[in-house]
Amino acid sequence: MKPVAFPASFRWGVATSAYQIEGAVAEDGRTPSIWDTFCRVPGAVRDGDHGDVACDHYHRMPQDVALIKSLGVDTYRFSVAWPRVQPGGRGPVNPAGIAFYDRLTDELLDAGVEPWVTLYHWDLPQELEDAGGWPHRDTAHRFADYAMLVFDRLSDRVGTWTTLNEPWCSAWLGYQAGVHAPGRRDLGAAVAAVHHLLLGHGLATQRMRAAAIREHTFGITLNLGTADPATDAPADHAAARRADGMGLRVFLDPLRKGTYPQDVLDDLAEQGAELPSRDGDLDTIATPLDVLGVNFYFGQDFSGTDEQGSSTGVDGHPVVRQVPLDRPRTAMDWPITPERLTRLLVRLHEDYPGLPIVITENGAAFDDAADDAGFVSDENRTAYLADHIAAVAAAREQGADIRGYFAWSLMDNFEWAEGYAKRFGIVHVNYATQQRTPKRSALWFRDLIAHHRGSASG
Repeated sequence: MKPVAFPASFRWGVATSAYQIEGAVAEDGRTPSIWDTFCRVPGAVRDGDHGDVACDHYHRMPQDVALIKSLGVDTYRFSVAWPRVQPGGRGPVNPAGIAFYDRLTDELLDAGVEPWVTLYHWDLPQELEDAGGWPHRDTAHRFADYAMLVFDRLSDRVGTWTTLNEPWCSAWLGYQAGVHAPGRRDLGAAVAAVHHLLLGHGLATQRMRAAAIREHTFGITLNLGTADPATDAPADHAAARRADGMGLRVFLDPLRKGTYPQDVLDDLAEQGAELPSRDGDLDTIATPLDVLGVNFYFGQDFSGTDEQGSSTGVDGHPVVRQVPLDRPRTAMDWPITPERLTRLLVRLHEDYPGLPIVITENGAAFDDAADDAGFVSDENRTAYLADHIAAVAAAREQGADIRGYFAWSLMDNFEWAEGYAKRFGIVHVNYATQQRTPKRSALWFRDLIAHHRGSASG
């Protein structure tokens, strides 16, 4: 990694999410989320894994905060479990549930680490899914109510608030592809979920900002990539446009411009789907943001024909097929494309100007081999982090306003439909003993942060 400069104000952090690490799914009044339910569906999650215990963070939080401090980061991004704070998704706050995040916030501040709250990282209370879930408009209002329960309790100490993490995954993977909770396969439901997730973001942001008695930073986190045509063929360009529309512009255009892209509306209409927007919704969704969280893992190439050369799929709709890149790959079979992160960030700066960006997730799963002491010499992950941090620096040099980088993830954890088979952590977790051991990548990250702090101060 060539030497790069970051300003003293640049944030360095690590990130996690509640269901992936907390465990204690039935303690202190927490009720089931859609992921608790989904994990019990035969074949839905690899090896029948679930988050009942996960990393047992709920009981080991003080030690985990000490671990975070030892890495030298200044920010810790964590999510709040909706069914722990508001069992069932309605009604008053659960005192025991919110008390955990109260203690976590104080523990972080005492350690000199700033808490960065994500209000929703996919753990919708099961009762709300039973009532219709995100395709149902009322869920957006329930989310705003829940957001205020957390904000009322923590806003005196927490400055940065992210409403949603990766609504693309919640909508498309959860309601169309069915590979994430709640496991539905319904395009119309997925499209409605896109709109109501964004509406919930806007409603919650408006209410939190109106209630604030100090300065806060409000934002949303999107998982974004690049969508390129596999060849110069017109069909491939059309496929890349469709993928970019459904993956990036259907979220950022309403958030930043107050409109849905017309080509996306046309594409959906071809498939008999429509975004259920009502008068005033887009104004709410376009409530001003203070920061955009970007989760980046890889870029993609797309073809507009299938393997047999047909441009029309079995459903009668145009083909949008991902074409594997001839690149080194992670254990998730994701291509490693740091140069596309640079290109993405510069594009965001140019197409959606005036919005500071923080890389809220970036990392890689590899097939780690721990020694007898639990140490993992993960040169591959270390190189991945180094290359992507350099890609962030390159984007900054081209004018992109990137103000932080958070490694995903702090520690190995429950990796959704992959269960515990995939390890993203820079800290190794022995799931049998719950021992945490920093990997080589964690030590490298710690030293990199110390180097940049020293360079910035010097």
